[in-house]
Amino acid sequence: MSETPTYAPRTPTPADRSEAAIGAVGLERRFGAAVALAGLDLVVERGEVYGFLGPNGAGKSTLIRILCTLLRPTGGTACVAGHDVVKEPEAVRLKMGVALQDAALDDRATGRELLELQARLHGLSRPDRRRRLSEVLDLVNLGDAVDRRIGGYSGGMKRRIDLAAALIHGPEVLFLDEPTTGLDPASREEVWAEVRRLNTELGLTVFLTTQYLEEADALAGRIGIIREGRLVVEGQPAVLKRLVSDDVIVIETEGHSPSLVEALRALDNVTDVTADSEMIVVKVQDSTSTLLPLSAELARAHVQVRSLSLRTPTLDDVFRQCAAPEASLTKAFR
Repeated sequence: MSETPTYAPRTPTPADRSEAAIGAVGLERRFGAAVALAGLDLVVERGEVYGFLGPNGAGKSTLIRILCTLLRPTGGTACVAGHDVVKEPEAVRLKMGVALQDAALDDRATGRELLELQARLHGLSRPDRRRRLSEVLDLVNLGDAVDRRIGGYSGGMKRRIDLAAALIHGPEVLFLDEPTTGLDPASREEVWAEVRRLNTELGLTVFLTTQYLEEADALAGRIGIIREGRLVVEGQPAVLKRLVSDDVIVIETEGHSPSLVEALRALDNVTDVTADSEMIVVKVQDSTSTLLPLSAELARAHVQVRSLSLRTPTLDDVFRQCAAPEASLTKAFR
């Protein structure tokens, strides 16, 4: 996959149906007069972690249900691991694993019993069950807890055993629907580490929906944002953040001269400078390369600096921009 991402959603080609991990073309879903998906196009490459974001009611859950063969589309096509979700649902289910937001776990069973049951339901032979059980337990790092009842697990452990159950049959694509909702920060970090390991060690394709923007930023190599049933923007998180906003350097001073403000305006990568008697706000395209020459100008002007802070754009900025009217969105990502 190219290291240079785009902000415009990619239009799938016929080859994407067989080559990509996930491919959707003109995908539609209506519930009576309500439109949940309105001609959505999507390509997720094999081996990537793709973060899928959107406000409530944008169509995230509908897309997940279609890709997981739980809901039929009313228009368009979708493939997972090269199989059509409508024409070949059984083949799709064999190639994917799913860990939904609300894990369906039996608190009375042990972790090992749950995994044994899942392996048998997928038709694995006894030798294959033993092998896969050992492999997934090594991946999710449950230790001796696998032989304890699930009801005694922490939230993070429950997420890990749910991941193990989703992986027991060796899928190519893993769907994670808000995998850390309700977890404390430490448990969330544990789940993040497991997802990274699954992707890097197994080359597993991960399709992640989340309400936590920092989660998408931490895990996803590429993100897409859906609005009103359409994919409106996608790309690498760092590039999307740069597209919606510059870095901002805020300098609090004991006073400064107009000549300093003009000198800062003349620096490379500086897009705007505003100032009052005790504060200078500098907008820059690249703070990393600008901080050194900016500091040199401050020193040259013999300015007493009380504080200097840097604010970089976040996925929150991208998300807010995508929730704005269409004209604002087009302007921001032009």
